Amino acid sequence: MDVLVSGLAMGESPRWHDGRLWLSDWGAREIVATDLDGNKDVVVRTPFGLPFCFDWLPYGPLLVVAGRDSRIMRREVDGTLVPHADLRFVSDQVWNEIVIDYRGNTYINGGPGIVALLTPAGAVRKVADGLAFPNGMAISPGGETLIVAESHGKRLTAFQITDDGSLARPWVWADLGDGVPDGICVDADGAVWYGDVPNKRCVRVREGGEVLQTIDLDRGCFACMLGGADRKTLFMVTAEWRGMEKIAEVALARTGQVLAFDAPAAGAGRP
Repeated sequence: MDVLVSGLAMGESPRWHDGRLWLSDWGAREIVATDLDGNKDVVVRTPFGLPFCFDWLPYGPLLVVAGRDSRIMRREVDGTLVPHADLRFVSDQVWNEIVIDYRGNTYINGGPGIVALLTPAGAVRKVADGLAFPNGMAISPGGETLIVAESHGKRLTAFQITDDGSLARPWVWADLGDGVPDGICVDADGAVWYGDVPNKRCVRVREGGEVLQTIDLDRGCFACMLGGADRKTLFMVTAEWRGMEKIAEVALARTGQVLAFDAPAAGAGRP
């Protein structure tokens, strides 16, 4: 296991895009990208706090969650961020994760345990609720299933994605026992990797909850992503965690790292 990047304030939401690993260093209000040699660039600096997550629309633009502002921002060609969608009509609580499917349907979670859909036409509506602190999300390779990590529920919950982008037929994809899932990603074998902050590990499970592999770490794992030339490198975003009440202290300590590990199966699906 290699340390690819160190000195992050508080990293989250890794994505493999255009030959580099991108992630939100939300403790520093930055979105950064790194190559496989650890050469890191700051791609976006946000004027707002808590840029928890981001993803790309199929036709190119980058969307960023402005968590506390209940908005989605869009990065223009010149690098500026402009308003893209207002989520306050659904909830004015803090928003968290975002994932975009192959058709341009954008799913955002957070608030009081909800998932909202932003359609390609710009309409916003609630499509799921009652989730126990929804966190990481991923879409199956065929685009038919959305999987949501419920951190407080200690499970992965799946939904059928219908033709109009709505979510239907929720089921428990995996009961994780004492696992506390944060960011997740899907591999080509149909398994899910999830980061686990309090248990300081990254875990690979199959549907039903069977644990296939556990990587124990020396600090919390906030998220993971499969990438690299063959998408068989598992990138884990880690940091010490002392609670939201000490987030400024944690950010100043800059204990955040990105670790790289050879995975048994390639990445698949979205993001």
